[in-house]
Amino acid sequence: MLAAKGVPVFKLYGETSWPTPDLIHCESIPERSRLHDWEIKTHRHGDLAQLLYVQAGQAHVLVEGVEQQISGGALQVVPVMSIHGFRFSEDIQGYVISLAKPVLERFTPLLEGKPMAQAECYWAGDDRRYLDDLFGQLTEEYRQQRPERDLMLQSVICALLVWLSRRSRERVQHIAKPRERGQQHLDHLTQLIEQHFREHQQIEHYARQIGVSVAHLNALCRQLTGQSALQQVNQRVVLEAKRNLVYTSMTIGQVADSLGFAEQAYFSRFFKRATGLTPKEFRLHPRLTTEPQ
Repeated sequence: MLAAKGVPVFKLYGETSWPTPDLIHCESIPERSRLHDWEIKTHRHGDLAQLLYVQAGQAHVLVEGVEQQISGGALQVVPVMSIHGFRFSEDIQGYVISLAKPVLERFTPLLEGKPMAQAECYWAGDDRRYLDDLFGQLTEEYRQQRPERDLMLQSVICALLVWLSRRSRERVQHIAKPRERGQQHLDHLTQLIEQHFREHQQIEHYARQIGVSVAHLNALCRQLTGQSALQQVNQRVVLEAKRNLVYTSMTIGQVADSLGFAEQAYFSRFFKRATGLTPKEFRLHPRLTTEPQ
């Protein structure tokens, strides 16, 4: 089944119906990926999130435009509706756990870290044996029909989510206390950019909405992200342009118009400055982008 913008939407990859009466689905990574030549192409899920746990081998992970290579002892969170794809080495070992929305809605209010809301990769570190045991127990319980099976599945899932929530909070706690107010301003800016990036608003507009000066906003952005406020806005515009160029049949002119550019030529110059490629070149070879600063 295809989404409006051309990104396939599946229940599980390659399937349009949920294959089990459970609200949880568990399988090894090789089970599905070997059927597709070790590559799970770009897609998304409308009503479930996933946990990809790599125990051995290599996985090339793409989630919402961010690519990385992960290996043994890594746990990748794939939130609901995020665009993602994977490519695995043939010696890959690990698991994919899919959680339907009702499961997330049951546990999320109890978790302070909100671990399933953002695409994050967590390294097991000293907890690797613990995670191996949890995923092994979950898989064994999932494949058998024993008394209280559903309760045990939920218990193990709860333990996994608690582990993720604790690790998520640890990341936040690494930010120094004086940065907390600045992080709130940055979060506010991110929300405003998401609402208005097609409007080409001046940075003064964002600063006024947040209640700080332009200079202070730029200083916060550089301190916390290494980019200016304008670079943050432009980055969001470029991400949307890339999505439209890769996943839709819109002409370059239509993409430019949808992003608020008065002229296609100006959009093309803007896109090339950001990626090193013209929109046409990127559409033909999206992986060649050089992302100059």
